[in-house]
Amino acid sequence: MIEIRPPFEGLTPDTVVSAVESLGLLSDLRIFPLNSYENRVYQVGLEGQSPVIAKFYRPQRWSSEQIQEEHDFTRELQSLEVPAIAPLAHNGQTLHQFQDFRFALYPREGGSPPDFDNLDHLLVIGRTLGRLHLIGQQQLFQHRPAFNLENYATHSAQYLLEHDFIPADLRPAYESLCKDLIRRMADRWKAAGKVKFLRIHGDCHVGNILWRDDAPRFVDFDDCLSGPAVQDLWLFLSGSREQQQIQLGELLEGYGDFMEFNAAELHLTEVLRTARIMHYSAWLARRWQDPAFPHHFPWFNTGRYWSEHILELREQLAALDEPPLVIY
Repeated sequence: MIEIRPPFEGLTPDTVVSAVESLGLLSDLRIFPLNSYENRVYQVGLEGQSPVIAKFYRPQRWSSEQIQEEHDFTRELQSLEVPAIAPLAHNGQTLHQFQDFRFALYPREGGSPPDFDNLDHLLVIGRTLGRLHLIGQQQLFQHRPAFNLENYATHSAQYLLEHDFIPADLRPAYESLCKDLIRRMADRWKAAGKVKFLRIHGDCHVGNILWRDDAPRFVDFDDCLSGPAVQDLWLFLSGSREQQQIQLGELLEGYGDFMEFNAAELHLTEVLRTARIMHYSAWLARRWQDPAFPHHFPWFNTGRYWSEHILELREQLAALDEPPLVIY
């Protein structure tokens, strides 16, 4: 039997300090782990200057070319005054290697989550995303992935079925439901017509926005990819259809100051929501050998979880049959 090593085995506090100091910095040995599951992130104190945020990338997830392309995108945005948090350069490099780990340093930035009950916040977020996408459309990524339903939906369902995560009595319902979902998602994608892809944040939710000085700062481009513009918008839509219409109106009012939005992409809102739900469960399953995941997600892989997951997917199947939101 092949022993699977934990991905961050060996990333001790001493290793974190040594990695940071390998760039010519002097740590004051104050290290605070920050909330991150896919990677490992620490605030590291420095002698005589502000702390830095050290991000250690999960081994074998992204190639160095893919990580560098993420860095280059955020630095491009920052250079054009789009408020994206970009990695710091040391000796002209943003991606570094220490022992078995690739890492990057970021400035420590403060802020609070935006208030989505304040429609002015949505207006400003929409305006900022319009600027981000205006730059993002200039070219596509060469190394980062492009969104497709096969990877996010079909492969997610296949992985869960092939690795015996789903209880036997729920497997037939899950398998049948996923087939219906994937077929309906493909139909809705076709209904959107020709979908333009551009460089996008890819995981644009409230947790990846710092609000400060009446403006958002976008962080964590770890999932940036080539995809449709609506992928960076739909996560801000929640509540009843009426509420979502109001939220969408505010977002697009700001967005339209810089970018024209293709209304046909609203056919993809529930498609992308469904794909995210399916992908999230498969992500947890794929990471289950990492000791951090059973510790932080103890409710995953229980009978109750899978029953509720199937119920949520059934609700999404119904949502996929509803007409898309509209632009007034």
